[in-house]
Amino acid sequence: MTDPSDAEARAAALADRLRDAHRALRSLDVSDDEKARAARRLLAISDAAKHDVDRAALRLDSLLSDWEAGRVGAADDAGTT
Repeated sequence: MTDPSDAEARAAALADRLRDAHRALRSLDVSDDEKARAARRLLAISDAAKHDVDRAALRLDSLLSDWEAGRVGAADDAGTT
């Protein structure tokens, strides 16, 4: 059984990371199309976090990794579920 306080802590940490990613998105120096694709991907991750915090955290890791590698508008391999 999962400790409720541990689950809450993971969710709070993810919420902080998502907030930071949304802020970072606004400052990206890319085309409007790339920024829009990145925003949709980030919103999908934010929505997924409501259902599965751990999977959303993995997807956010992938998104941030893509951004660091210069693949801002890359598709999310994890899908939207």
